[in-house]
Amino acid sequence: MKILVELPSWLGDAVMATPALENLFNRWPEAEITVTGSSLSIEALRAHPRITRCVTDRTKEGGWRPLQVYRLARELGPHDLAISFRSHLYSRLLLAWTGSAKRFLYRRIDSAAPAGESPHQVRRYVDFINALSGSDDSAGPLRLDWPTDKYERPTLGINPGASYGSAKRWYPEKFAELGAALASRFDLVIFGGPGELEIAADIEKELRRKGVENLSNLAGRTRIPELCSAIGGLDLFVTGDSGPMHIAAAYRVPTVAIFGPTKWWETSQWKNPYGRIVRHDLDCAPCMKRSCPLKHHKCMREIGSEEVLATIEELLQSEEFDS
Repeated sequence: MKILVELPSWLGDAVMATPALENLFNRWPEAEITVTGSSLSIEALRAHPRITRCVTDRTKEGGWRPLQVYRLARELGPHDLAISFRSHLYSRLLLAWTGSAKRFLYRRIDSAAPAGESPHQVRRYVDFINALSGSDDSAGPLRLDWPTDKYERPTLGINPGASYGSAKRWYPEKFAELGAALASRFDLVIFGGPGELEIAADIEKELRRKGVENLSNLAGRTRIPELCSAIGGLDLFVTGDSGPMHIAAAYRVPTVAIFGPTKWWETSQWKNPYGRIVRHDLDCAPCMKRSCPLKHHKCMREIGSEEVLATIEELLQSEEFDS
């Protein structure tokens, strides 16, 4: 049997889809699996032993997109089962143009949540696979298969970026205050993508101004496999709601995540016993906006470094951490 899977485009969503993928792979254990998707999602999951073939979707990079989608579909070819974790028109066209016998496009299923609430995104993906396979599988932990780095000393990772927008970002001076307070116990590593070089540089500059020298800045210098390995080997991670947060959850890294404008119950770390959230209840939050529509950004601005530090201390002293 041949199965085609179009992965979610965002890094964090791709990682959150891994429990659903595990259920899919277990449902058809002998199937040949082809995955396609953005370079971010493909590189994150490429190391999985059940994936036979990876094809990066470059249909946005140039030319008339419908034609590019058609060419990708012909490259992928027909499969016995074609599944997309996306609901975009181009995903529908992609699956149809492969000529695959059975095709399923993602749609939100909120049946697992109490009335008036919404489930975690991991559960949505698992419900989607359950619906098409006729099963009732539960949602297991996140999974990534890249090996983890080994650090010489206890190491704290700082991830200030969030690709969704500025509203999800905590402030560089607060990250620096936090890092300086922990630098005597941890070496520091700053993470960030190509679009986050400035905020990472601001944090590094402020830390060095405070006399912190045991730090490195990896912003813009890691490919996705390297990012997974580097985060997976950390002893502690501080981050916003972001793709790297879900990478940390997949490796069960002790993590404190700072949430502001997004729905923490939908995108928090899935089944990470060492995960903690810092957030404030405000009438305007979660607004789900890329930038603060009220211009005050209180959901993040009012979270102080001392509050995050207290949550870290609680985590390091907890029974979950000791076990």
